[in-house]
Amino acid sequence: NKPLFLGVTDILELSTFQTKELLRLELEIKKSELEEKWHLASLEKIFIENRIYRDIEEAETWEAVIETIDIGLKKFVATPSDPLKNGDGRIMLMRDITHDDIVKLTEIKIKRISKYNSFKADEYIQKLEGELDQVKHDLAHLTEFAIAYFQNLLDKYGKGKERKTEIISMESIEVQQVVANNAKLYVDRAEGFVGSGMKKDEFVCDCSDIDDVIAFTKEGIFKVVRIADKVFIGKNIIHVDVWKKGDERTTYNYVYLDGKTGRAMAKRFNVTAITRDKDYDLTMGSKGSKVLYFSAQPNGESEILNVQLSPGCNAKKKVFDFDFGELTIKGRGSQGNIMTKYPVRKITQTEVGKSSLGAIKVWMDEVSGRLNTDERGKYLGGFDTGTQIIAIYKDGSYELNELDLNKKYDTGSLVHIGKYSAGDSINVLYYEGDKGWTMAKRFVIETNTLDQKFNFIGEAFGSKLYFVNVGKYALVKYFYRDGKNTVSDDIDLIDFIDVKGWKAMGNKVGEFKITKTELIADTSEVQEVENTDTREEKEEDHFVQGELFDEVDKPTEKGDKMKPGDTIDFEI
Repeated sequence: NKPLFLGVTDILELSTFQTKELLRLELEIKKSELEEKWHLASLEKIFIENRIYRDIEEAETWEAVIETIDIGLKKFVATPSDPLKNGDGRIMLMRDITHDDIVKLTEIKIKRISKYNSFKADEYIQKLEGELDQVKHDLAHLTEFAIAYFQNLLDKYGKGKERKTEIISMESIEVQQVVANNAKLYVDRAEGFVGSGMKKDEFVCDCSDIDDVIAFTKEGIFKVVRIADKVFIGKNIIHVDVWKKGDERTTYNYVYLDGKTGRAMAKRFNVTAITRDKDYDLTMGSKGSKVLYFSAQPNGESEILNVQLSPGCNAKKKVFDFDFGELTIKGRGSQGNIMTKYPVRKITQTEVGKSSLGAIKVWMDEVSGRLNTDERGKYLGGFDTGTQIIAIYKDGSYELNELDLNKKYDTGSLVHIGKYSAGDSINVLYYEGDKGWTMAKRFVIETNTLDQKFNFIGEAFGSKLYFVNVGKYALVKYFYRDGKNTVSDDIDLIDFIDVKGWKAMGNKVGEFKITKTELIADTSEVQEVENTDTREEKEEDHFVQGELFDEVDKPTEKGDKMKPGDTIDFEI
C-alpha cells in the first residue's frame, strides 16, 4: 500500500499499452459482430435461393417447421460439427446453426422474399468478408493499428491545438548573439555623430540597444563606443558599423598618406579588442596624415585597386594596380607597406577577390539549429565569399541563404542543409495530390532571391515529399503497399529523368503511395575534419538520404608532400 512514483515516460508507456489492449478488445468485438452478420446473411441467402421455405408447407407443428428448415439447410451448408467431406460442395459456415438462427429465418416476410435480390445479397456478403479480412489484419498487426489510431486522434482533434512550446536543450550563448535588433543606427558624417536617436540623418543598419559601434574618420582615427541616442566620434566619418568583439574575419583594407614623408602607406588589419571611447590613430601620427582609401571586408576579402598618381610627379608609371592580397593581415598599430612615394591623385577599386583568410568552416548544431564555427554539430562545409547555403524542407520547398552565423534553422522541418554550388541537381521523389501519382523529378536552382522559400512539389492538397538529395547519385529503394502486401522496387533518378525546370511536375513513377525510401549506396568519400586551417577544399558530390544529418563533405587534410607540377612560392 505504498505510493508508486513514476516518471512521465513510464506513465505514458503504461497508458499506451493499456490503450493497445482496449483496441484489441474492440477489434475482437467488431470481428464477432461481422462474423454474426455474415453467418445470418449466408443462411438467409441459402434459405431463399433454394426455396427451403416451401418445405414447411406440409409441417403441422412448430417443432416440425424448425426440424424441416434445419434438414433443408444442412443439404447446402457445412458447420464445425458437420464438416466438409471430399467432393462436398456445401458452403462452410463459421459456427453451428442454432435454434435462434432458424427462428429468425421463419420471421422473414413474404414481401421481402418476393423482392429478394441475389446480386445485392452477394455484394453485401462480399463487403462483410472484406471488412472481416481488414479486422483480422489489424489484429495481426496490432502495434501498427494502435499507431494509426493515435495518429488519427492527432489529425482529427489536434488541428489548431498544436504545441506552442519546444523541447530543446539550452546552449550557452552570449546576450549579443541573440538579442533582437530593436534599434537603428544613424550617422552624421560631416559633424561626426553616430547614434540611434538621429532619425533625420543617414541610416546605417539595424542594431540592438546593447551593441557597440565602430567608426573611422578621414583623419585616420577610429573609436568604438556603446550605442546611444547621439555620440560624438570626430568629424568627417568615412565608415561606421556594428562592432563584434573578437571578430577575426572582418578585415579593413587601408591606404593613408603619411604627413611627414608624403608616402602612401597600405595595410590590412583586424580590430578584435579595444578600450571603449578611446581614440586609436591608424597613421604614424604625423601632422597632415589622412586616409586615401578605406574598405571593410566581412570575410577578409582581398582587393585590387587602380592607383592614379599626380600628373606632375616624376614617376615613370603614373597609373598602376595594387593588390591587397599580397599584404599580410597584421595588427592595427602596424605602419603598413609603402604603396608609392609619389603624390596620389585618385584610388578606385577594380576588383574584390576571395577571402585571404580561407573558407570559414561552418557547423550546425543538430539540436538548436544554430550555425557556428565552434565545431559543434554537423559540418556543413567551408564557406568563402559569395558561397550560399541551401536548405530543403519537409513541405517540399527550398531556400537559399547567405552565410549568417546568427541564423537559426528549425531542424524539425529540415530535410537537407548544406553548401550550395550552382549547377547541383536536386533529385526528388514525391506524391502529387491532385493526380494521385508518385512522381520523380530533377532540377537545378533557377531562382536568385535569397531568404525566400520556393515550393517545388506543388501546393495540391495531399502532396508529400518522399525523398530528396543533392548531387549526381540517386539510386533509391522504395516500398509501397499492393493490396495486403508490401512491395519494393529500385529507381535510379539520374537515369529515370533528365534535369528539368524547378516548376515541372516530372515523370510518373506509379499510381501508389510510397511508405518508405532508402538510398541504396553512398559512393562519396567522407574525410575527417582536421583542426589546421585549410584554404582550399576539394569539392565532392554529396547527398541526403531523405534525412537531415547524413555525412557531407568535410575539410580535406593539408598534406606536406609535394607532387610534380606543384608551385613553390618564395618570399624575398
